[in-house]
Amino acid sequence: MTHGERDFTWRDAERTIVFREAAFGDAPEIVADGPWEGFELLTTPRALGAVPLELAERSAAVHQVPGGPVPGAAAAIIDEVRSPSLVALGGGRVIDVAKAIAAVRGGRVCALATTLSGAEMTATHRLPAGHEEEAPHLVRPALVIADPREMTTLQDGRLRASAMNALAHGAEALYAPLANPVATLAALRGAESIAGALDQPRGRRDRAALALGSILCAYGLDSTGYALHHVVSQTLVRTLETPHAETNATLLPHTMRAMRSRAPEAIEALAAALGTTAGRIGSRITKLGGSKRRLRDLGADERRIEPALDGILARAELANTPDPPNRSELRRLIESAW
Repeated sequence: MTHGERDFTWRDAERTIVFREAAFGDAPEIVADGPWEGFELLTTPRALGAVPLELAERSAAVHQVPGGPVPGAAAAIIDEVRSPSLVALGGGRVIDVAKAIAAVRGGRVCALATTLSGAEMTATHRLPAGHEEEAPHLVRPALVIADPREMTTLQDGRLRASAMNALAHGAEALYAPLANPVATLAALRGAESIAGALDQPRGRRDRAALALGSILCAYGLDSTGYALHHVVSQTLVRTLETPHAETNATLLPHTMRAMRSRAPEAIEALAAALGTTAGRIGSRITKLGGSKRRLRDLGADERRIEPALDGILARAELANTPDPPNRSELRRLIESAW
């Protein structure tokens, strides 16, 4: 990576991304002025230790985001939030809760990501329970403070699962109906960066390359929208109650195999970015993910497969997949990951 890829400020229309090592240390100054004055902080106890205490001290209020899915977590604290300016410090769930509340309240979000979820780069999120009809638009964070070290602190197995979730963002950006040259360039560069970093020994891993890969892949997905992989993975997370990153990592080898005949040029390009061939893409992703995962090992209940299939087929985004699979093929895909 060049110096400019390790330390940059990217102004993308109404959004600014600050990417550099130790950026979290500068967070109090970055959010001190302008529309962020009087901000409220949404976070978790674990994440709060990643930034200077000054950030919490400067906030008008600190809200602990409760556990559980985004709609319930957002609904639990929405009435406590007063400021239109929200700073979200944490993983994808914390950032999505902030986006959900801002969408209903007409506010803005600054995201400080502590994982590779990509939530800081997208306007994709659910809404608070009970407020589903109140948001005129979804919210994309207006300010992103990205610190590569803080984004890559998870234990290696969980980090690799999070990285496969990030890789899935880039993969879908290649073949959704809104695929475009900029999203494709970003997604392929992001995939290459993720794979290169994960191929390195853990102690010498290029954290900046891994974090940048996640941001680029999420940028691509935000431009193009969901298709097969995300529709299946998200629905299984909600129906089977399996962990988000691990579910994505489990399914990605199988969904990419399913896409080979549907989007051959896209999968060939993705495979090349990962340093392999289209025929070996599944095994390459499994290796990058660190192990061969199974849904049953994530606590999935086989009796919920049929309700999950109902949910998948009910989602309009499935039509974004070239030659959308029918129920039988979707069942086989899920069973292959079981």
